[in-house]
Amino acid sequence: MVPGAYDAYLAAVATAAAALIGLLFVAISIRDDMIFGQNAIPGGEALAITTFTGLVNSLVVSLIGLIPKVNIGEAAVVMAVIGIVAVVRLHGRLQTGRNRIVLILTVLAYVTQLGLGVQLLVDSRDSNQLINLSIVIFVTLIVSLQRAWSLLKGKRVTSADSTAVTEAPGSAE
Repeated sequence: MVPGAYDAYLAAVATAAAALIGLLFVAISIRDDMIFGQNAIPGGEALAITTFTGLVNSLVVSLIGLIPKVNIGEAAVVMAVIGIVAVVRLHGRLQTGRNRIVLILTVLAYVTQLGLGVQLLVDSRDSNQLINLSIVIFVTLIVSLQRAWSLLKGKRVTSADSTAVTEAPGSAE
């Protein structure tokens, strides 16, 4: 039960997320050997999955928010739990200093989304919480975009036991 004033924003976020999901599929299909399988960049599969999770989060919450008489808090809670589980579960494959910062920001965003979702379940028209949720959805979209860009560039994501800086495959080491 989101006020109509949010319709344009939610539609724009849903459109952007859907387009980015499509581009993620293209990037993965172009670089599938670098993301999955024996020649995959370290952490590539986990990066692809967490990117997809973040984009789907933005898409689903935004689309649910556009449905009349449906409480956006429900979608926010469900997608936040899915996001937290996916990111924490897959983070072990992405452990580097920079990725720890992204992990912390991502988990913080999902935890915030979870809290805002619960508050919106109680009062679905609380404009302050809707604004905050809109910002969190935007943050998850931007973090996912950054991850998708890293995936497309083919950067190596170092494993937990390596302290090397990420670099492009085939470059001099």
